[in-house]
Amino acid sequence: MSIVLLWWTLHDVAISEVWARLRGVRIVPLLGTVALATAAFPVRTVRWRCLLRIDGNALPFVPLWHATAIGFMANNLLPARAGEFARAYAARRLTAARFSTAFASIVAERVLDGIVLVALLTIAIWAGGFAPDTVVGGVTLGSIVRGAGAVFGILLILALLLVHWPDPALRLASRVAGFGLPTRWADRMMQIMRGLLSGLEGLRGPWLFVTVTFWSFAVWIIAAASFWLAFQAFDIRVPLSAALLLQGLIAMGVAIPSSPGFFGPFEAVIRVSLALYGVDAGRAVSYAVGYHLATFLPITLLGIWSLSRAHLHMRELRTAEANGIESQGP
Repeated sequence: MSIVLLWWTLHDVAISEVWARLRGVRIVPLLGTVALATAAFPVRTVRWRCLLRIDGNALPFVPLWHATAIGFMANNLLPARAGEFARAYAARRLTAARFSTAFASIVAERVLDGIVLVALLTIAIWAGGFAPDTVVGGVTLGSIVRGAGAVFGILLILALLLVHWPDPALRLASRVAGFGLPTRWADRMMQIMRGLLSGLEGLRGPWLFVTVTFWSFAVWIIAAASFWLAFQAFDIRVPLSAALLLQGLIAMGVAIPSSPGFFGPFEAVIRVSLALYGVDAGRAVSYAVGYHLATFLPITLLGIWSLSRAHLHMRELRTAEANGIESQGP
């Protein structure tokens, strides 16, 4: 799919035009773009500290920062969103968190991200004056918002039910585990289930939930600001709401497992999104390539540095899911 989308994105655009626009980019706004896009990752770490708690206590910032950088670096260098498992694995190696607990907190993050993005996407559609039946890539904006809102809304309700009433979930898991499974496997399944429920602790308290939601909005507003500054760098004249629309559609577009770094889906979504504002294909593709490469490098390099600081290796990250579950503590 990544190869097909890259071909579609570039098939009628001259590479010489893309190169010329990249050479003519305004440096100061581009540097601001890189700074803001990279700043979103420490903010993600602050939010993760709120979610990932051990016996009600927050974990140290620095180990979680290293795990965050490693996870997003792995997303850029490994296929199929392996960075989510790599991040949980790094957290287990660097802190007292269990793999399943860390992974559940990352899932909770993604659910909150989805809710926030749907809200910001709705604002962008309203502010941009688009009708719900406006088509983007063969799908209407209204159906994207409704579908994503329904999915993430159901997941959030399910997570809140699990964290506030864990006993029924544990009883069900115990029955399933005891249904014909060897004792060792049943015990392991229950350990994983308890770890998953522990990873949702950050959603339990109302004030903590509000805090996590605040930081979720902060993450995506900073990211939207980086898209807007990139518009200035490439001299693309679109309203501020275009940054909200663009990032929402990109987040939905790269949600599926794809190539390392999401090359292909990322560029295709930007091209079709900017077409709504009358931006020609050459300028849109130049923007997509420039933004992607400029923001790809810093977190990748930071992740490689964190990997060395944590004394981990890329080969461990490739099998992070299996390694994390296999080494799950009691």
